[in-house]
Amino acid sequence: MTNIQFIATDLDGTLLNSEHKVSQENEQALKEAVEKGIEVVVSTGRAYFDVKSIFDQLGMNTWVISANGAVIHDPFGEVYHSTSLQEENAKRILAWLEERDYYYEVFTNEAIFTPNRGRELLEIEMDRLKSANPDTDIKILEHAAEVQYSQSGFAYIDTYEELFRREQQLSFHNILGFSFFHDRLKAGWETFGQDPNLTLVSSADHNFEIGSKDASKGQALTKLAEKLGIPLSQTAAVGDSLNDESMLRVAGVAVAMGNARKDIKELADQVTLTNDEHGVAHMIRHLLK
Repeated sequence: MTNIQFIATDLDGTLLNSEHKVSQENEQALKEAVEKGIEVVVSTGRAYFDVKSIFDQLGMNTWVISANGAVIHDPFGEVYHSTSLQEENAKRILAWLEERDYYYEVFTNEAIFTPNRGRELLEIEMDRLKSANPDTDIKILEHAAEVQYSQSGFAYIDTYEELFRREQQLSFHNILGFSFFHDRLKAGWETFGQDPNLTLVSSADHNFEIGSKDASKGQALTKLAEKLGIPLSQTAAVGDSLNDESMLRVAGVAVAMGNARKDIKELADQVTLTNDEHGVAHMIRHLLK
């Protein structure tokens, strides 16, 4: 086993269990890794302030790659690197989402902006699904919606146009579109997936996430390893979703969660336990042996 100096972990579906918490086992293992001088890094599609609220409870300060690689914060909360969508691209994406009544989230340097009627939009979709297919398990859909609402740092808007009328210019790190309908998700991929200026990924079954072509977890991990003077061969990364693919491809050791998508498991070097079986702790202990 290579001497691992750097471990990057995704949050949702990875370090966080089904209750969106860091288990005691995972917390303990992270702290053991830090004690052994290993750089523990969080790499997530979530916003930085969200990660901070989780890690403050653990009493840990780590490097954080957020918004799918668009931003890197150092352990003191200072921005080390940031890359944003060009304003005209952000406008075009948001106009498209709003015209078609998608629930969306705009990750910026100030807040996560989302429509005032966001919950209503998702409830309308759930009702439509239920009437089209009475066997739909609404509990699963409600749970997926709750995951979106559970983030911290929201600000509410009536229209995306408000974001471009402000005195102070926002940095648009990432835009998430969300739908329970497969055809609506597919439309997002078809509309933006081939654009050479954009990176399109997904972190869960019901979303697509759009960032700048220079933003990905893999690019951010590479940049941070270079900054810390750690060769990529001495890095490990763990994740479960499509937005983790780029970092799993560049890391020296790529680990997929037991609950990861099939294609993510196939590209990984190792598969650990699920997020409800403390898979991150299992991986860390294996790496520390």
